[in-house]
Amino acid sequence: MTTTRRSVLAGAAIAASLALSPAFAQAPTEIELFFPVPVDGQLARDMATMIKEFNETHPAIKATPVYTGSYDETLIKTRAAMKAGKPPAAAIMSANFLLDLKIEGEIQPLDGLIKADGKSNDQFMGQFFPALYGNAVLDRSVYGVPFHNSTPLLYINADHFKEAGLDPDKLPTTWEEFAAAAKKLTKREGDRVTRWGITMPSNYDYGGWILQALTQSNGGQWFNVDYGGEVYYNSPSMLGALTFWSDLVAKAKVHPAGVQAGGAVSSAFLSGQSSMVLLSTGSLTHIRSNAKFPYKVAFVPRNVKNEVPIGGASLVIPTGVEGARREAAWTLINWLTAPEKSGWWSRATGYFAPNMAAYDLPEMKEFLAKNPDAGIAVKQLAFAKPWFATYKTVPVRKAIEDELQAVLSGKKSPKEALVAAQKTADEVMRPYVEQTALKLPTN
Repeated sequence: MTTTRRSVLAGAAIAASLALSPAFAQAPTEIELFFPVPVDGQLARDMATMIKEFNETHPAIKATPVYTGSYDETLIKTRAAMKAGKPPAAAIMSANFLLDLKIEGEIQPLDGLIKADGKSNDQFMGQFFPALYGNAVLDRSVYGVPFHNSTPLLYINADHFKEAGLDPDKLPTTWEEFAAAAKKLTKREGDRVTRWGITMPSNYDYGGWILQALTQSNGGQWFNVDYGGEVYYNSPSMLGALTFWSDLVAKAKVHPAGVQAGGAVSSAFLSGQSSMVLLSTGSLTHIRSNAKFPYKVAFVPRNVKNEVPIGGASLVIPTGVEGARREAAWTLINWLTAPEKSGWWSRATGYFAPNMAAYDLPEMKEFLAKNPDAGIAVKQLAFAKPWFATYKTVPVRKAIEDELQAVLSGKKSPKEALVAAQKTADEVMRPYVEQTALKLPTN
């Protein structure tokens, strides 16, 4: 064999060995997932567990979960990352932000990715509960994949009910029963309240959601579900809802005054300082794990009809994410929302599983048999409608929440608060309205 031929063969052998060496293997596609923790519990640790398993089973992708705070903070940080030219490959975004993100061109439709998988949009969305479509499908395009979702629930302390002469197996279904139970459950020592009958969160984001639930259960609609430039703050149904909440505080004195944060509300319930609370389904695992007393959950009480807003979050892909990162993000999104993982996340957190097939799995059936409280939110889905979503969702929402907090603090009447909220919201939405509904043909 000639020296030249030996050299060629040796070189080929070295090249082959280098190609097989891990050091020269193709590096995995690195992506970030921005995620919020909007309720009580150990969601951050649960997410770390999920992503660790994903990375172990998908060696071509390296996903890094990035905790980004509340829903509002996640929106701010995602937009900041996009402005800096470094958008996360995927984000778990409050479902009611999607319309605003679409209007601003900040998230991309997923239709092409769905089509590449051999499915139509209807086939893809058909795996999820129909009540979720309104906050995911916009102008017939899919912009978000439901990940964890919720409805508000009534939580009650069964021991307190028995002590007050109430039947914990017959929970309040109407506002009248709700208010009457709260009166019996409230305990006082002189003028000092030692136990509240009912407490509801009124901090930013949570407060608007609870007020929307009360408004819808009073027969009203919070916003125009077909157009992002209209809200109905100054309406009879919302006036009734806000007055009902205000009366629980100022007249019946069965609800604490002032702003009540979500975490403080769940703590008051767990410590026995409040007998009833309205909280997210997403708090269910936290309550179940920490309650030292028997509790029950039920639908949000109605005045006119049973109806509540959807809550929770969807997975989105920001504008600017392309190529291998986009494909990797789509792989992660499909993995996170498949029946098995959707069910696991539901059991770990308390959110209901958006993927309907999760409830057909043996482990989910076994879980529901042991924890029937987890099935209440699923049953309430029959009465659920889209979550408030408009142009500039956050400031439009804060317009009513500022006024809600003023009412609960005794600074304004419900009527004057709603007039002010409507005025502020209209001003925030005006640029969009002028470019859409009020943009008329010139003569």
